[in-house]
Amino acid sequence: MAASAIHSTEDARRLARRRLPWMVFDYIDGAAGTETGATRNRTALDDMTLRPRILRDVSSRSLSTELFGKPAQRPFGIAPMGMCNLSTPGADLMMARLAARYSVPLGVSTVASTPMEELIEVAEGNAWFQLYFSGDGSGTFRLVERARAAGYETLVLTVDVPEVGRRPRELRHGFTMPFRIGPRQFLDFAMHPRWSLSTLFHGKPQMANFLMEGYEFDRTESRAKADWSTLARLRDMWPGNLVVKGVLDVEDALALKAAGVDAIQVSSHGGRQLDSAPAPFSVLPQVRKALGAKFPIFYDSGLRSGEDALKALASGADFVFFGRILQYAMAGAGEQGLERLWTVLSDELSIAMAQTGMCSLSFERLG
Repeated sequence: MAASAIHSTEDARRLARRRLPWMVFDYIDGAAGTETGATRNRTALDDMTLRPRILRDVSSRSLSTELFGKPAQRPFGIAPMGMCNLSTPGADLMMARLAARYSVPLGVSTVASTPMEELIEVAEGNAWFQLYFSGDGSGTFRLVERARAAGYETLVLTVDVPEVGRRPRELRHGFTMPFRIGPRQFLDFAMHPRWSLSTLFHGKPQMANFLMEGYEFDRTESRAKADWSTLARLRDMWPGNLVVKGVLDVEDALALKAAGVDAIQVSSHGGRQLDSAPAPFSVLPQVRKALGAKFPIFYDSGLRSGEDALKALASGADFVFFGRILQYAMAGAGEQGLERLWTVLSDELSIAMAQTGMCSLSFERLG
């Protein structure tokens, strides 16, 4: 019943806000600082218009594309997100099954709630491992070796978190990872019994990739030691596709291309790190112009609809990723909610293509 009420991302968000503890909702929904960075990016997306075209036969439209030489049924995938099982038990696996059905990449976070080996199996190989550098890097490179052994072909190095951004909404609630429950959190959970009982029954969400002897992940540990030599080491040891995520500067983008990465991802981490960062949507066309027509560029941050996806594709992205809005859907209506929102996003994109005279997702790139 709840899934049928989802006709837009905002519907899913309203359901999630109603059902989740305040602490969990604000962790998923919040951004850095005063959240003006997230607003700035949303404004940039809203300010772009699409060009309606008429009297074109758009009766047969395709949402399919190609990604690293493999077919994908949609031009959008699932961004890596940590601790997704906080939104609802089994959320990681719900998204893995979705990725398998549509042959799109599931971004498997370093701090996923489910082990990377299980997720790539359930996703039927449609999974990319997202990597955070942490501490002195010794544990980081162990994760790389583990991802390779598990069969991952694409590694996504996230570089925009040298230090974890300050998100006041999280701080006010005392949110921490690993997940800890104190008096304040207990009261919050008591006010949301449906979520609390379900979570209690399935067990406290954990950072599953670190349930190994001798290595614990501290979310607050500095990641500031990562530098260009770190990237060079990863390039040498990783035989598959290497994507660098969190790029907001043209000079950095050019340096990454020269360093031999296979793709970059323009992203502000959903506005969760630097409140004063430029709007990534505004940076996207600049990066495309600098890197030329053929270099793979991906995009995430602030996308809320199929029309947003089309705007990003038209502005230079080869592929885009949706993030927290998928957690809204799962929090509000479980796996049916996830599938429902995915269908909404697909319909929005298809209709926008028809309105703009497009039958396929091919764009002429200059350079």
